[in-house]
Amino acid sequence: MLIPELLGILGVVMVLGGYFLIVSSRLEETDSRYLGLNILGSVLILVSLAYRFNLAATVLQAAWTGITLLGILRRRWSRGLTNR
Repeated sequence: MLIPELLGILGVVMVLGGYFLIVSSRLEETDSRYLGLNILGSVLILVSLAYRFNLAATVLQAAWTGITLLGILRRRWSRGLTNR
């Protein structure tokens, strides 16, 4: 198994693990740990897809990464408003 494949598997474990933590009520969807697992996991999957390209999976991961970035920005923005 190549390093990109291992990185992709690690990314899948991170994304699914984060989702499991949400579904099992161990984390909130706005928790920075969940968002971190999501963004890092998605990026690792995208890295693996750069070596073995699959259009559908790339589109899915790019969208997942973008949505997570929006969540991170929304969280930071709302925290900024409450700190004033």
